[in-house]
Amino acid sequence: MTSLIILAILVAIVFWVISIFNQLVKLKNRFQNAFAQIEVQLKRRYDLIPNLVETAKAYMAHERDTLEAVINARNAALAGLKVAANNPGDAGAISALAGAEGALQSAMSRLNVVMEAYPDLKANQNMMQLSEELTSTENRVAFARQAFNDAVTDYNSYKQSFPPVLLASAFGHAADAKLLEFADSAAIQAAPKVSF
Repeated sequence: MTSLIILAILVAIVFWVISIFNQLVKLKNRFQNAFAQIEVQLKRRYDLIPNLVETAKAYMAHERDTLEAVINARNAALAGLKVAANNPGDAGAISALAGAEGALQSAMSRLNVVMEAYPDLKANQNMMQLSEELTSTENRVAFARQAFNDAVTDYNSYKQSFPPVLLASAFGHAADAKLLEFADSAAIQAAPKVSF
């Protein structure tokens, strides 16, 4: 009789440990999937930027430095995205991506200011269409980033709570996942305004 009670307790402990492991895996997969959604939207935006620059080149021959800065910032952000996509749980990769995104945001803002001096460019049909697509994509990025940050928060909260905190590192979940935040808090609250 005593051995049955001990066996029942051991089985209950095994199922409890298995449930914690499964929940950790589920939450990690959820935030990794949420990052994949960010990746899709950022790649879409990165694909739009060269088209925008090419359209602007015809009108902005004297603004080569600004156009090159946008392309260089876009390439750096794309490289950061590739590194972060390989391991969205890596805090360093997420921080590097956030920094690259901030630099891209700054370069795009400078481009927007320079474009104000070119009324023909602002009226160009291709430019207006690209602007609309870029704005739409920025909104999608914001929603995907929010979903990612929510999933990361759920994962970290569960992992840090008791009793999972006792087992998380043994199951390979030692480090907390990092939220994707940009240096400019205004960039988090609203998509950038791109007007041509």
